[in-house]
Amino acid sequence: MKLSEFKEKLNQVEELHFVLENGEKVPAHFHITEVGQINKHFIDCGGVERKEMTVNFQLWTSIDTDHRLKSEKLQHIIQISEEKLHLQDAEIEVEYQLETIGKFGIDFKEGQFILTSKLTNCLAPDQCGLPSFEKKKVKLSELNAPKTSCCEPSSGCC
Repeated sequence: MKLSEFKEKLNQVEELHFVLENGEKVPAHFHITEVGQINKHFIDCGGVERKEMTVNFQLWTSIDTDHRLKSEKLQHIIQISEEKLHLQDAEIEVEYQLETIGKFGIDFKEGQFILTSKLTNCLAPDQCGLPSFEKKKVKLSELNAPKTSCCEPSSGCC
């Protein structure tokens, strides 16, 4: 989700609720300790130079269980960040403490912000010798074809 979409969704809620994809809720007394922009400049394993930019939110919980961050306050923090840091309308990445700092994407469903899993991936599979995973093209007439066994029960292959 880009920052502009996040701000639109923020206007739709009064109370902020963040939830992990597995349904575990971020405690209601969370803080957003950072709003920033991260610029990543790197070389992938194929030798290609790349640049990536994200808007970063860091969620944190402490022992102050009476704390509640309202959407208006977060809107104000974002506004200050846009003015002082010149935030771009980039994808948001959320940092949240689990066993270690986790990095999440963000989605919005039923009035809640969902912290979505992010995965690592090879950016240059052709340079690393990884097989390409092309989708097999199948004729529709073959989809309901009867399955045949690749071996006989008495052949000892399985």
